[in-house]
Amino acid sequence: MAVPGWLERLRAAGKTALVQDGKRKIHYLFEDGKEMAEEYDMKTGQLMSRKWREKNTLGGSGKWQVEVGEPTSPLLGALESELITESSSNPVFMRKDTLSSFQWRIRNLPYPKEVYSVAVEEEQRCCVIRTTNKKYYKKFSIPDLDRYHLPLDAAALSFTHANNTLIITYQKPKEILAAEEQLQKELKKIKTVNSGDGDCKTQ
Repeated sequence: MAVPGWLERLRAAGKTALVQDGKRKIHYLFEDGKEMAEEYDMKTGQLMSRKWREKNTLGGSGKWQVEVGEPTSPLLGALESELITESSSNPVFMRKDTLSSFQWRIRNLPYPKEVYSVAVEEEQRCCVIRTTNKKYYKKFSIPDLDRYHLPLDAAALSFTHANNTLIITYQKPKEILAAEEQLQKELKKIKTVNSGDGDCKTQ
């Protein structure tokens, strides 16, 4: 069965945990040198952010790549970025999950809901956003489904539009919900370090 593969990698990774500002921060170091950092809300267990980093060609640490949570501001390190700093009115694409679904928000999209279509491309293993006015087009994958070797399901995908923001929701399959529940139990077993700011408990 393919599903345990990713869970086994998470179990095998070196993990450190820190409690800070009401969040449980977990850092994973995998055997191939890749790093993953996650932040969970302590009260709800909700994933707030997930970032990845791998070694660069010279063996040093590369830049963190955001998978879930607020994207890194293009203003930070704009000089070293290969990209020209974007206008603040450009669409901003970010992933912000809920406990039961993967969710993406694209800010600064002022067009009415009927302009958009969101579809699953099964062969390319991605979702595609199109607009009838040809003003916006984006392909994006769901890494979680790839990691668990699960197919994309068009019936799980829906979207809405409000306040110039397109919100795309993909209901998590039961296999991922079960795996996340198992992972949460494991993460709670990791001895955590309290940061000290506003948290005077000691371990």
